Amino acid sequence: MTPRSKIIIVEDEIIIALDLKLRLENLGYEVIYTAFNGEDAIKRTGETNPDLVLMDIQLNGEMDGINVAQQIRSLYNIPFIYLTGSYENSLLERAKQTDPVGFINKPFDESEIQSLIENAMSQKQDFNSLDL
Repeated sequence: MTPRSKIIIVEDEIIIALDLKLRLENLGYEVIYTAFNGEDAIKRTGETNPDLVLMDIQLNGEMDGINVAQQIRSLYNIPFIYLTGSYENSLLERAKQTDPVGFINKPFDESEIQSLIENAMSQKQDFNSLDL
């Protein structure tokens, strides 16, 4: 049996975070932490070393999800998928610059979530198997 992928959710709306956590667990993933702000997300990512981070683009607080994702990528090189309910072109273009695995639109579609997570895990495995 393959180990379950460890995921951190970064979402400042508690109802959405809980819904996503339940959906992920039903799909067989392990949600190891849910962060409600960017600072906590960065700290916990370093402490827990997840396989993947699901990041809300529009977080309340000092940093938005794009800033947080950039820091997680530079500090820990952990792949991330953006969660978004926004279709604002400038925001999406800025987000694309951070090289996410993909985007999951709100409201969530479980098959889309599973497909993107499996793609992220495949990319991470390919990256980790390179002889550098």
